[in-house]
Amino acid sequence: MSDHLLGPVHVVGAGLLGTSVGLAARRAGLEVWLSDRSPEHVRTAVGLGAGDPAPASGVAQLTVVAVPPDHVAEVVADALRRGGVVTDVASVKSGVLDDVRRLAPGGVQRYVGSHPMAGSERSGPLAGSEALFDGRPWAVTPHPDADPAAVALVEELTRRCGAESLRMSALDHDRAVARTSHLPHLLAVLTAGQLAGVEPAELSLSGQGVRDVTRIAGGDPALWRQILRANRPAVTDLLRQVSDDLVRLVGVLDAADDDALGQILERGVAGTRAIPGKHGGPSLPTRPVYVAVPDHPGELARLFADVGEIGVNIEDLRIDHDPGRPVGLVELLVADEAAEPLRTALEARDWTTHR
Repeated sequence: MSDHLLGPVHVVGAGLLGTSVGLAARRAGLEVWLSDRSPEHVRTAVGLGAGDPAPASGVAQLTVVAVPPDHVAEVVADALRRGGVVTDVASVKSGVLDDVRRLAPGGVQRYVGSHPMAGSERSGPLAGSEALFDGRPWAVTPHPDADPAAVALVEELTRRCGAESLRMSALDHDRAVARTSHLPHLLAVLTAGQLAGVEPAELSLSGQGVRDVTRIAGGDPALWRQILRANRPAVTDLLRQVSDDLVRLVGVLDAADDDALGQILERGVAGTRAIPGKHGGPSLPTRPVYVAVPDHPGELARLFADVGEIGVNIEDLRIDHDPGRPVGLVELLVADEAAEPLRTALEARDWTTHR
């Protein structure tokens, strides 16, 4: 087995992730074959430059399975029977590994699970991007029986696609994504569910906060049913912990215990600070600068150009549209020490800022 990825790479599943893998691999100079049960998806992905239709015969050096969670194991097993190294990009790893051991025991040493931590609310090949994985972590989850050369090949793919390879066990991966992805999705769903059927007058008070909290709740329910079913043990354990926290919070509010309430709120602040910053480094202290931007073409670009000329780096941004006026409020998150100088410089350029 070659230690170096020379191609071809066979991507099975030409949706968002599969098309993006193909585009990124082609950018890296690799030959890519594409297949999907939907001929239209293959035609679209080929038209985007993600690869060529897979030949009827031939063995790929590496097969990447990018199909819905319920079908991953059977497609992986089929690829192992054809030959070559096989990985998948499913968001839950332990169950897939167990099923592959059962379905293709003779080839399991050539299987190495993986999961790129990148995606979009959009789906399908048209949502694919060659830059989707750039700078993003891509978990690689080798098992004890995996051939080291197979592990090296999958890790090379992640790097060739622009990602940061991160090795961990399948169980550790599933616990991690339950905490950082699956639980936040469910909490967003529960929050958004409280808005269904509410009087329009109440919803007219919606601000950016509720949009931020509920944005991910719009994910495909059919896909999320499969993900949550696959990672049920880890997710239910976390939900029980959240349930205990909610019971405690209700008791604190009923008792009007300001000290205990403050401790709960501070723990939330500590959690936000624990999230890694850009490029996986520590989260830097930031402060918001609020700027009123007229809702006209070119105004947002003018604001960004002015910030660039002032010489301040934008760490993050949010846009909140004022329903009563033709203006938006842009929240620019910048380094703590840069906030006041930026505000002063923007006001000197006739921008209206708010504290």
